[in-house]
Amino acid sequence: MTPARKPYPSDVSDEEWSLVVPYLVLMREDAEQRHHALRELFNGLRYVIRYGIAWRAMPNDLPPCSAVCQQSRRWMEAGCFDALVSDLRAVLRIASGRRAEPTAAILDSRTLRSTPESGSRAGYDGAKRKKGSKLHMAVDTLGYLLALHATPASRDDRAEVGRLAAAIQDATDESVELAYVDQGYTGEKPAEAAQAQGIALEVVRLPEAKRGFVLLPRRWVVERSFAWATRCRRLVKDYERYASTLASLHVIAFACFMLRNAAILMQGA
Repeated sequence: MTPARKPYPSDVSDEEWSLVVPYLVLMREDAEQRHHALRELFNGLRYVIRYGIAWRAMPNDLPPCSAVCQQSRRWMEAGCFDALVSDLRAVLRIASGRRAEPTAAILDSRTLRSTPESGSRAGYDGAKRKKGSKLHMAVDTLGYLLALHATPASRDDRAEVGRLAAAIQDATDESVELAYVDQGYTGEKPAEAAQAQGIALEVVRLPEAKRGFVLLPRRWVVERSFAWATRCRRLVKDYERYASTLASLHVIAFACFMLRNAAILMQGA
C-alpha cells in the first residue's frame, strides 16, 4: 500500500484515472517487478511536465525519479499516449456534435529556445531570432492534437509539410482533405507535398491594411493549442537531450488536457 500523502494540483483525478489506466497497464498489477503504484508513477510524470523540474528533483513523497523516468520511457516507446490522444479526440469530437475523424486540420510551428541539454541539436531560426528546436504541429478545428514532431529550429516550415501531412493521414485514417496554414507555407513545394497525401493547403493571409492584432480565421485555433502547452513549464523551452522525448512530452501534455475535458463530460453525464 502507498502511504497517504497530500495531493498535488497536478495529480490525476479519479475520473481521469479510470479513463487512462487501461492504456498504461503494460504488465499485471500484481507483477513481482512492480514496486510502485502505477497511479503514483503517472502522477510523478505529470508533476515533471507541469512544473518543469529535473527528474532528480522529484518530491520525496512521489516514487523515485529513476522509477518514474524508466516507466515513462516504457509508456512513450509503447505508444500509450498516442493511442490515448487518438481515442480521446474521437470521443470529444462526437460529444461536440462532430464526426469522430476530422476533415480539416490547422498546421503551424513553434520555436523553443535551447538549453545546455538540447544545445547539441539546436538550430537558429532567423525569423524568430532564436536558437533551439522547432515543434511542427497539426490540430483539428477544435484544437485537439493530430500529429507533431520536432526538428532543429533552422528547418524551414515548408520542408516539413510532407512529413506532417503523412502523420495526419495516418492518425485519422486519411480523412483530412483540407489544411489551413499561414503565409510561411506559401509556394508550390509545400502544396505538392500536402497534395501527395490527399490534403489541399489553404493559406490564411493577413489583411493588407493590418493595424494592431488581427485574429485570423481558423489559424487562431492552433495558436490556442500552443498556448495550452505553455501551461506546462517543462515545455516552455527545450530541456530534452533527444527530439523524440520533446515530442513525446508534448503528446503527454495534450493527453492530460484532453483527459480533463473527458472527465468533465463524465461528471456532467
